[in-house]
Amino acid sequence: MMDSASPVSGVTAYAPASIGNFAAGFDLLGAALAPLDGSLLGDLVHAAPAAEASFQLEGPFAAALAGDARPNLVLRATGLYQDALKALGRPSGPFALRLEKQLPVASGLGSSASSIVATLAALQALCGDPLGVPELLELAGRAEGSTSGGIHLDNVAPSLLGGLQLTVPGRDGKPASRRLPWPAELLLVVAHPEYQLPTVRSRAALPERPAWGDTVEFAGNLAGFVHALHTGDRALLARCLRDPLVEAHRAPLVPGFRAAQAGALAAGALGCTLSGSGPSIFAVTGDEADAGTVAAALQEGFAQADLPSRAWICTLDLEGARILSPVPRHLLLEAHP
Repeated sequence: MMDSASPVSGVTAYAPASIGNFAAGFDLLGAALAPLDGSLLGDLVHAAPAAEASFQLEGPFAAALAGDARPNLVLRATGLYQDALKALGRPSGPFALRLEKQLPVASGLGSSASSIVATLAALQALCGDPLGVPELLELAGRAEGSTSGGIHLDNVAPSLLGGLQLTVPGRDGKPASRRLPWPAELLLVVAHPEYQLPTVRSRAALPERPAWGDTVEFAGNLAGFVHALHTGDRALLARCLRDPLVEAHRAPLVPGFRAAQAGALAAGALGCTLSGSGPSIFAVTGDEADAGTVAAALQEGFAQADLPSRAWICTLDLEGARILSPVPRHLLLEAHP
């Protein structure tokens, strides 16, 4: 998950972007993203001990957060972390914190989860790793719930732990997460339009209670998806790479979505749907050559709605949150260079 070390003077943590819901698993499945070109698609948080608490915001998408009257998610996560250490009788802080906002907000790429997880990873390293993974996951879920209207692990779990994560019941009654197998040859093609769709708006589009038939179809599709991954049944996996529960309600909120989806499937994608609550879209393909064609089809769909977009061809980020050694700035991915 992250490098374990004794307390240090200052650290920079990285947490990858993620795909929430992951087609078959509304609020239950999420995948961490690693672009094939080796760039970093995610937020960075620098933390250091300080005489007084401070917070700085920078990066290509800092302006989107500067006018928000609510406490930044870095500060929310820090407060929860300090409370957890206080409960253990361990003082912590104050900290000098700096968020480098590399992910677009309200994007469907796990932007809030990335900020939260990078914060927790930085504080863990700075304080000597006093908390276990279950405690960190709970704190991340609680911080995420402050913006998403409830505790959901589908973005924070993969961003923290890496891979494709399934939310399951924990022994203590709290939600836990388990990594699912994923075929290494399958690539994830992600396209993000220049368009914001706040999670609260996409949540509001959902019915208060789904119909029984929709619920049963969702359960069967998710079970089939998990079974296909464990058995290597590629045909079943392709049939289950879909969202039978919420896509129909959210599709009208994303200009160009249906055209992009149709184009990706026609280009050979095994499945294609919204990334998280949108507006980003992701598709799955088994061939790197096809991935470029699928990416172009996704972007063409958005172009038909007069929306510029950016696309990435990714594998799963299997590491999750981590402490970075100093890296040249040219390796840091800016979504709109």
